[in-house]
Amino acid sequence: MIDAAEMAHLTKLARLQLTEDETARMQGDLNKILGYFEKLQELDTEGVQEMQRPVALENIMREDEPEGPERSEMFSQAQALELAVEQQEGFFKVPRTVEQ
Repeated sequence: MIDAAEMAHLTKLARLQLTEDETARMQGDLNKILGYFEKLQELDTEGVQEMQRPVALENIMREDEPEGPERSEMFSQAQALELAVEQQEGFFKVPRTVEQ
């Protein structure tokens, strides 16, 4: 179950600013959800087949190669970089979007 310290850590990670009442209510809700999962863990699922999936779980990968008539219209790397506002070491340089 989630204690107050873990709840404070979770709210910090999620960047939530909750009141004490909201934090207590959410902690209770999360503990209820975890309780349901604990109850599910008690079930004997030995011999129960996996449910059928509506789509096959086959990952089909191919090489990322241009095809078709547009292939002859491709920019070279140098041509593409000519359009860049900023470039660095042969790559487009863009502003940071994720804080570290």
